[in-house]
Amino acid sequence: MISHLLGHPLRFTISTLKITCLAHLTLSHALQVSPAQGPSMLPTFTVDGDWIAADMTYRLGRGVKVGDLVLYKIPIFATQNGVKRVIGMPGDYVSLGTPGEPGEEQMIQVPEGHCWIVGDNLPASRDSRQFGPLPLALIQGKIIGKILPWKDRQWAKNGLEKVD
Repeated sequence: MISHLLGHPLRFTISTLKITCLAHLTLSHALQVSPAQGPSMLPTFTVDGDWIAADMTYRLGRGVKVGDLVLYKIPIFATQNGVKRVIGMPGDYVSLGTPGEPGEEQMIQVPEGHCWIVGDNLPASRDSRQFGPLPLALIQGKIIGKILPWKDRQWAKNGLEKVD
């Protein structure tokens, strides 16, 4: 097959362009693989060597639920992405503070078109407690799993359970 393509430069060029376009569409609109960085999602993801996969069809918050892990554009650093857990969707009431810390407990209602996100490692997380509700338009995708290191690969689970 390769020798067949190499003998015909035009066929080789067309095949290369097709593969490049397919890879671009897949990586920009269907799936993104990237390293997990920073301590804010410990113990879910470690700071050294975890690679995660995000389903980009959840862009703009479509289909995202409370408890899901999302890849999002950081509002205060527009060129950087982050990973956090959704704990409030439009209409939900959430705490403004950090659970267990002294002080008056204030609640707010998440506005339409926004969600409330926090890191699993609350003391080390910069999240909605600092920058407020996250616009759903900044959600890039939903984390579907950890893919590296290979021995630790697993599907991402919704970390919150419903209470009856």
